[in-house]
Amino acid sequence: MPPEQLDATFAALADPTRRAILARLASGEASVNELAAPFAMSQPAISKHLKVLERAGLISRGRDAQRRPRRLEAKPLAEATEWLENYRRVLEGNFQRLDALLDRMKIKGNKRERRKRDIGDHQ
Repeated sequence: MPPEQLDATFAALADPTRRAILARLASGEASVNELAAPFAMSQPAISKHLKVLERAGLISRGRDAQRRPRRLEAKPLAEATEWLENYRRVLEGNFQRLDALLDRMKIKGNKRERRKRDIGDHQ
C-alpha cells in the first residue's frame, strides 16, 4: 500500500462521523439522505465527510436511476488491516519473548528460594 493511500485511509478513519458512516455502509449501500439522517449536521457537512471517504477509496458512488447510493469499498480497509497486522505480529513476538524471559527468571528465583530454605534447614 503506498504511504499516501495509508495516510488517506487513517485520516478518513480518524473522524467518528466518518467511522459511523462506514459502519452504516457495512450493512448495505445508502443514499446521502439516509447517511445524513442520524447526524445533527447539514447535508453539505455530510457531503464533505463523504468526499473524504471517497478520496481515501473507502466508499464509492453508484448510480440507480436518480439515486447515487454510496457503498463501502473493502480493499483500503483490508490493506490498512494488513499493515497493522504486521505490527501486531512483531509486538506479539516481543511479548512471547518477554513471557519466556519472565518464566526463566521465575524458575531461577524459585530454585534460589529452595536452596536458601535447604541451607537454612541444615544449619
